[in-house]
Amino acid sequence: CILVFHIFTTLPSLSQRTDTMALRLITEKITSVVAKQYQSVLGAQLAQTGLRYEDLLNENEHEVEEALSFASKDALTGRTRRLKRAIDLGYKRKNLQDYAPNMVLEPFKAEIYDDIIKIRERDQEFALLNAHRN
Repeated sequence: CILVFHIFTTLPSLSQRTDTMALRLITEKITSVVAKQYQSVLGAQLAQTGLRYEDLLNENEHEVEEALSFASKDALTGRTRRLKRAIDLGYKRKNLQDYAPNMVLEPFKAEIYDDIIKIRERDQEFALLNAHRN
């Protein structure tokens, strides 16, 4: 009887669990709204120079460097050309839309991001499997 009483007094009450769930739902909604606004602002900034989001990733990070080594030659050429064009437009203080107003841009197209995720998961799995050696 004392054990049952102890279990029920130590468990969080139903109202505490629903409060936590409600708070989490509100936080997720607010985060998704802010993320969509940020994505639209970032997309507009990337469109000014013709860059993609993946072009902003640091090449010196292990995962990005490895994913770029696996990327196709066309993907690497396109990345290099977009970066050089953005540098040139920044130097001239011009906008890509001044030169190519009808150009269709895809600022969030993913070419290497899936590979980056796979590489990170592989590295995490390797670390977990070798955790006993530390």
